[in-house]
Amino acid sequence: MSDQKNKLGEVVLYKTEDGKAALDVRLEGDTVWLTQAQMAKLFENTKQNISLHTRNIFRERELAEKTVVKESLTTASDGKKYRTKYFNLDVIISVGYRVKSKRGTQFRIWATQTLKDHLVRGYTLNHQRFEKNARELEAALTLVRKAAGYEALTGDQGRGLVDVISRYTKTFLLLQRYDEGLLTEPKGTVGGVLPATTEARSDIATLKKDLIVRREAGPLFGQERDAGLQSILGNLEQSVFGAPAYPSIESKAAHLLYFVIKNHPFSDGNKRIGSFLFVDFLNRNGQLFRNDEAVINDVGLAALALLVAESDPKDKEIVIHLIMNMLVGVTA
Repeated sequence: MSDQKNKLGEVVLYKTEDGKAALDVRLEGDTVWLTQAQMAKLFENTKQNISLHTRNIFRERELAEKTVVKESLTTASDGKKYRTKYFNLDVIISVGYRVKSKRGTQFRIWATQTLKDHLVRGYTLNHQRFEKNARELEAALTLVRKAAGYEALTGDQGRGLVDVISRYTKTFLLLQRYDEGLLTEPKGTVGGVLPATTEARSDIATLKKDLIVRREAGPLFGQERDAGLQSILGNLEQSVFGAPAYPSIESKAAHLLYFVIKNHPFSDGNKRIGSFLFVDFLNRNGQLFRNDEAVINDVGLAALALLVAESDPKDKEIVIHLIMNMLVGVTA
């Protein structure tokens, strides 16, 4: 069996066990494709008989023709191009059962194994490519972080930003994994005690006083709209069929930050208040520090709040999973 490539996809050579027939089998997507002429050769049958079987398969609605047949331009021996119909493995198997051919059984076994190898190989190559890119990116960022320590570089904001990029490289790589369908919601730590609404309001009032003293907030800061904070905290405590809707500390923290920033429960200061409640919640549940180091610093928190604020609502689950995985410490 040999492999080759053409514009129709990957093509593999299939030979019957007796060596009397050899077919160029087209691989595309998650199935294989043959023409009626190839099926006739495979099953040692006439093309007219194969055509009759395929018509009956569609007439009897055993298969839907639109989903199992494709047309492609092929070049014949005379150099002319013709539109040729290709039938997928479902049709090939159905025809094989109708002609009751031993060769059909042999081909089905071969095709199934070939498809399995094809899909596994494709996943492995993609996974290896991602891991290689991830290693290269992390290596580059390590050099950037090292350069940030040079005496010539000054400015806390510059150092802090480089630190954020380095520390959260894996978090942002998780976004790519989510797009590839590889990122799942982590288990996290079960539980999480939320503050009472009155306690949270009191803490926000204290925060407001401090910010006003430093001239970093105005009178509208922290003014609650229609009991919006109470509604958010209540939603985070709700149950679904007797089980917590947000069962882990990481899930509650991520949703608390997201809801406060995106739902705008306050007239002003939603990002700062959301960040404050996020850190306070992690701290009261013993999750703010890991190995004597804060899971997030001030610059990182500001960047995270901005990411939430600027995100499209349709990407909510992406943002939530990113925050949760960052908190859990999933290795990218």
